[in-house]
Amino acid sequence: SMEGRFAWPKVELSETDKALTVSADLPGLTEKDVQVEIANGVLTIRGEKKAERNGEGRYFSERYYGAFERQIPVDDVLEDRAEASFKNGVLTISVPKSENPRAGVKRIAINSR
Repeated sequence: SMEGRFAWPKVELSETDKALTVSADLPGLTEKDVQVEIANGVLTIRGEKKAERNGEGRYFSERYYGAFERQIPVDDVLEDRAEASFKNGVLTISVPKSENPRAGVKRIAINSR
């Protein structure tokens, strides 16, 4: 299925009153391999895992290599104060919540004529 390929890396979201934290497991990568962006209510994690292959002979791998991108919608956060850290193969992004959340979906009355 397509799902396996696009659902990498696995992410975990946790939320408090003050902040939204997103963690992603990226074993074998360093901060140089990963790019984090936040804009217009979407947090994007993208990067590339390069295959480490050396020597001759037959080679078989089930490990995933290549480019990846995950987009995670984030609402009511202070995008310009997002912070990211990378430690032991885990990327952690913390984004403070805004004090005044935008109002949610507004229903618009439909006037019957």
